[in-house]
Amino acid sequence: MAEWFSIEVLNGASSARQWSDGAIDVLVNDAIVSGASEWSLHQFPWGCVVEFEFADEAMFERFRTLPSTAAALERVPDPVNGLLVHRGRGGSSGTRFPRHPIPLRGSGAAALPLPEEPEEDAPELLHTELLGASRQEAPLSVCA
Repeated sequence: MAEWFSIEVLNGASSARQWSDGAIDVLVNDAIVSGASEWSLHQFPWGCVVEFEFADEAMFERFRTLPSTAAALERVPDPVNGLLVHRGRGGSSGTRFPRHPIPLRGSGAAALPLPEEPEEDAPELLHTELLGASRQEAPLSVCA
């Protein structure tokens, strides 16, 4: 089973995006020569993540020991704290597969209907209904 390996580069004295623009061609070429089957680059406000898929860890170690790969990794913007190399995919998640969205709990399908607007005569109707309920009114008749 193939495994993913990530190289995370954090911003430092310069932007990690500038570093990736200059180093990505070298890294991808070295990875393909070392046996990588797939790669991806993700840019973030805090830096970038380069992910490679190798058949096994020995191939990844062969990639890491190439002189051009070592030179590219030495030129990261923050060489002390700005380089993280680990197994797994993206964003320091450390998982072998990318994260998926969490399913919604409950239906989550539709909003509740809005309440109907009350009529303008509603207070008068309520008052009339309350009075009418307490006593019976006789129908009005008109005499000529």
